[in-house]
Amino acid sequence: MPLFIPTIALIIKSPRADAAAVVGRERISLNAGWRFSRFTSNPDSLSYSTLKQWILPSANDFIKGAERQRPSGTPPGNSVNYVQASFDDSAWEAVNLPHDWAIKGPFNAPGIGGGMGRLPSNGVGWYRRKVTIAPDDIEATKSIFLDIDGAMSYTAVWLNGNLVGGWPYGYNSFRLDLTPYAKAGDNLLAIRVDNALDSSRWYPGAGIYRNVWLIKVDSTHVGQYGTYITTPTVSTQSATLSLVVEVENQKNTSRQVDIVTEVYELDSMTRKARGDVIATFPRGTIKVAAGAKQAFNSSVTVMNPLFWGPPPTQKPNLYVAITTLYASGAPTAMDTYETHFGIRSITYDANKGLLINGQAVRVQGTCNHHDLGSLGSAFNVRAAERQLQMLQEMGSNALRTSHNPPAPELLDMADRLGFMVLDEIFDCWNNQKTKNDFHLIFTDWREPDLRSFIRRDRNHPSVIAWSVGNEVSEQSGASGGTTGQVLRDIARSEDPTRPVTVAMNSASAGSSLADIVDIEGLNYQGEGLGTSTSGSFPSFHKTYPNKMIWSSESSSALSTRGTYIFPVTSGNSATVGGASAGGNPTAMQVSAYELYAPSWGSSPDKVFGQQDRNSFVAGEFVWTGFDYIGEPTPYDSARSSYFGIIDMAGFKKDRFYLYQSRWRSEFPMAHILPHWTWPERVGQVTPVHVFSAANEAELFVNGKSAGRLKKAQYDYRFRWDNVTYQPGDLRVVTYKNGAQWAVDTKKTVGDAAKLNISADRTTITSDGSDLSFITVAVVDSNGDTVPRASNAITFSTSGPGQIVSTDNGDPTDMTAFPSLSRKAFSGLALAIVRANAGASGKITVSATADVN
Repeated sequence: MPLFIPTIALIIKSPRADAAAVVGRERISLNAGWRFSRFTSNPDSLSYSTLKQWILPSANDFIKGAERQRPSGTPPGNSVNYVQASFDDSAWEAVNLPHDWAIKGPFNAPGIGGGMGRLPSNGVGWYRRKVTIAPDDIEATKSIFLDIDGAMSYTAVWLNGNLVGGWPYGYNSFRLDLTPYAKAGDNLLAIRVDNALDSSRWYPGAGIYRNVWLIKVDSTHVGQYGTYITTPTVSTQSATLSLVVEVENQKNTSRQVDIVTEVYELDSMTRKARGDVIATFPRGTIKVAAGAKQAFNSSVTVMNPLFWGPPPTQKPNLYVAITTLYASGAPTAMDTYETHFGIRSITYDANKGLLINGQAVRVQGTCNHHDLGSLGSAFNVRAAERQLQMLQEMGSNALRTSHNPPAPELLDMADRLGFMVLDEIFDCWNNQKTKNDFHLIFTDWREPDLRSFIRRDRNHPSVIAWSVGNEVSEQSGASGGTTGQVLRDIARSEDPTRPVTVAMNSASAGSSLADIVDIEGLNYQGEGLGTSTSGSFPSFHKTYPNKMIWSSESSSALSTRGTYIFPVTSGNSATVGGASAGGNPTAMQVSAYELYAPSWGSSPDKVFGQQDRNSFVAGEFVWTGFDYIGEPTPYDSARSSYFGIIDMAGFKKDRFYLYQSRWRSEFPMAHILPHWTWPERVGQVTPVHVFSAANEAELFVNGKSAGRLKKAQYDYRFRWDNVTYQPGDLRVVTYKNGAQWAVDTKKTVGDAAKLNISADRTTITSDGSDLSFITVAVVDSNGDTVPRASNAITFSTSGPGQIVSTDNGDPTDMTAFPSLSRKAFSGLALAIVRANAGASGKITVSATADVN
């Protein structure tokens, strides 16, 4: 018989009207209305090697020295059918961007192993759409650009049958100049991306997976990433702002330009200036030669500045500098350009760690890959915001963009929410990690990729350091220092205000790479690999007494949400194995007692202890905040990772509360594990652990005290390891400094009787991208979640919306993400709902399930 069928209504509201284009500049979304086709074999005889000489000049703005010259003659691909306006693409799939062609599955794609997530990310993808350009925009006084925030990978672009250029690195944003190839009326834009097998260690996604923009601007304008603001002196009374504005003149005659820049406070929600002008940079006049660029430097003082800093002790205040260009003496603006920034001071102290605005701030960070769970790599603002909000609820204040440049919008959110960001690029250098990864093009592209990455991101106050590599194989040899020095020099030339680091898992103190970085970033070795407590924090601190040290990657603990395996290790950290070591290889599950890790990793408890024993360590970036597609350690046959503090559906693992107890030590909270519904364990020892910031706790089992415990130094949980299971209830009362702190309970629940449905947001906008995350819990007659329920749930909607994907957080579930039917896992399942673009009214979401 079916369980009670619950529904929930989502109210649709119209999106906020886009602000009018700033004077002299238009930025138009090209996300809608594409035709797409994927080919598993090469359909056009093109490749990066055939296109390379025409693609390389796309990077000329980001290399020093001689420009790369485009060859003469007809570029390859100009005669391919797909770039011609006459080609009939009506049989191709209609898609909107951002788009990840692989996420719809199916799993177990040919040639794609567990590391890359078993999804069909390989192949050649072609995208086509018309772009209409008004006759006025084809005047000699207009420049037209295509901005692509990210496409995976080896992107090549044609307009009206002409190869414009491209960019091979799939994570970088890039710009192409369409002006020479554009015409009035309809223009055919065709984009080719090419993903090889064995191109990544994790799920790379596929397609044009970030936003695409058309930029129309006067031919004399602020260049790409054309402003740079720094704050060389900062105090509570005043702050000095230094501004560089780079003006690009694409006219065939020189031009004299007046530059005016005004500073306002920024409303972080609307991302618009608010209030009156608070400072004006001195007006400047420069002469820019034909076809050249010219920089203008100026400075101004802001009185009583509002600082940017991470919550909860500081506020992430933001400013916007609005730069306007005028033809000298003319009253009408040629171009207007906005630069969002923050005012803050940062000190990187070898003993005190990070000081922001003079206040010590411990780095409580997580690492995350770029996929958004069942949505794949297609960037979505709401999905990313939901993740950051959950991390902030846990007490996290920092992000590491492992191991690649993020979507630009992610840094906008980090600015607004107050996250500190370790902004990272390059998982490998000259030596490969997989057969077809970035090492193939590192020599040609390391400089333009790095310069482009830093220029794009350097005005974000959230960015506190640059990482130019992760666990590169060169790290232990002389070449590590040689290549690292080249990359550090490039980074420091683009931004001398922030330190440069590399995430090192084997380079020792005194190695050539460790010698040249500004921050010693240690992956796992700091706290000691595996169960070892002989870590490298002391040796690095002794060797580099003036350098800050942090764990750029820590813990790598493993667990499957809601799954507990017995017996439980008596230690505070163990390497996962069979049932006696926290693992179930048959079911591909890892115990959620949160004590188990792979051979190199450690439980959070062990990491906390090593950090506290080495108080000079500035903090950590935990691997990882969320489970992600690919890298399914320790069970390669699964689809997704086990590393997350939160599972891939966004359901909290027990580990969430362990980190919360440390990172929000002022928050009264207690959390009991495991659940207390074990009919097969009556009379058996079933350990009970509690996570809390309290220093004492008393556990009651069916009303009888199991003992009051006091945390010893370097203990981070309460453990009653000899509790015998009997049905009933658990209750813990915790105390801090002698006063009651927080209480939690767990009880034995009954059989599945109905479903409960809830939404993270019941009002969403009809902009075509906003989402509501719908949770369904299988509950008993009292409304308590049945902890091991696995009922098959079917979702449906009525009204102007659709279910985009479903998930349950189970790393072994090979059901395709678009499926409307999904088994609950540990009692929970998720559906993600989107309103139709332009719709109004409401969407009703329903869920039904049969009793097992």
